Amino acid sequence: MKAIIPVAGAGTKLRPHTYTQPKALIPLAGKTVLSILIEQLLEGGIQEFVLVVGYLGEKIQDYVKVNYPHLTFHFIHQNERQGLGHAIYLSKELIGDDEVFIVLGDTICEYDVKDLLQTAGSLLGVKKVDDPRNFGVAEIDDASVITRVVEKPQIPKSNMALVGLYKIRETALLFDCLESNFREGVKTNDEYSLTDALECMIRKGAVFHSYKVKNWFDCGRKDTLLISNATLLKKFGGVIDDSHQFENTIIIAPVSIAAGCDIRNSIIGPNVAIGEQTFIDYSIVKDSIIGSFSKLYDVVLHDSLIGSDTEIKGETRTLNIGDNTEIDLG
Repeated sequence: MKAIIPVAGAGTKLRPHTYTQPKALIPLAGKTVLSILIEQLLEGGIQEFVLVVGYLGEKIQDYVKVNYPHLTFHFIHQNERQGLGHAIYLSKELIGDDEVFIVLGDTICEYDVKDLLQTAGSLLGVKKVDDPRNFGVAEIDDASVITRVVEKPQIPKSNMALVGLYKIRETALLFDCLESNFREGVKTNDEYSLTDALECMIRKGAVFHSYKVKNWFDCGRKDTLLISNATLLKKFGGVIDDSHQFENTIIIAPVSIAAGCDIRNSIIGPNVAIGEQTFIDYSIVKDSIIGSFSKLYDVVLHDSLIGSDTEIKGETRTLNIGDNTEIDLG
């Protein structure tokens, strides 16, 4: 089975970070969003991936070629952002009528990937949420069969959200429904939605069972990214490279610190992920993600997302700073 991972989005809700880095490569708990997705799918036995790239797509291509040279990747370019349905349709020639597993490139779920992939038939991942209006919503009967799906309904009839996991057996019907939506101009929020194509499939007789995931981590906004970082650090456990120098420094777990960092006279943690070759002195950092090759002097940071190649000097702040930045708060 091939896996499709759409990673063409511009990540506007994570700017300024996504001006220089694709959303799928934003650091998270010592990894990247994309690496967590790929390693999950590897556990299920998937070895072949279709990545739908667009904005900064060359960085994604370089990343997977360096980090996963033993796997097979196909790259499809979505030059015009016309929605998730359009992104999936671009893979038609590669997928044919084979069963396919689609995983969204900006969300991470906690689930048994082997169990999901080995379960017969088509499945859609779902999770109960408090406010489903910002998601695709699944209406489910007593036999766990999905009877209807709606993209971002204003008056939801269910609180079961689609979490971005789609195991589809009837791929020929999927592509037929996508083509039908293109011809008829069926859009949601001015985009061709995958949810609309799935609803077309249900109306034509396709049977989707619901698959409830344990946890669902949204990596598309700063606040939810930091929450996901803290949760995943607790789940994976912090990783601290042996190459570190920790002069007069206190580490409060869980913390992930990449190779080549130099940290002095500081308190780090909890829930902090730090990229490689970062220097920190006389600072306190908690509940934050710090990029690679950054320098922090005499600062107190909390709930902050700091890009790579950034230099900060100053005092207590909550910051959201992109790459290649220098700030003096003194």
